[in-house]
Amino acid sequence: MLNSISTKNAPRAIGPYSQAVKIGEFLFISGQLPINPVTNEMPETITEQAKQSLENVKAILEEAGSDLHHVVKTTVFLDDMNAFTQVNEVYQSYFSGNYPARSAIEVARLPKDASVEIEVIACLSNN
Repeated sequence: MLNSISTKNAPRAIGPYSQAVKIGEFLFISGQLPINPVTNEMPETITEQAKQSLENVKAILEEAGSDLHHVVKTTVFLDDMNAFTQVNEVYQSYFSGNYPARSAIEVARLPKDASVEIEVIACLSNN
């Protein structure tokens, strides 16, 4: 059975989708734009945007009773692969030890003209 997860500590969905869905022991978090859920604004620099996207991911994980240690896969969408190093530095400050699997993809454009969007899959079991 599919269960939607939603929190006010991350930006609300800007379309007909859930912030996250839980099925069994897996949590699928929709791509998180770098929108501050309090101000509804987006930071300007790629570093600040990457941090905000990951903060939004963290907030959704917390709403589901989990944390970043349970993330098994991330997908990072960038509007410019030249920003990979900067995003990677921020990313590395959020994940350590056994890093999740990851894909990084350059795209032509992201919603709201963001520079980065990050989606994750987490396993909620204790294994």
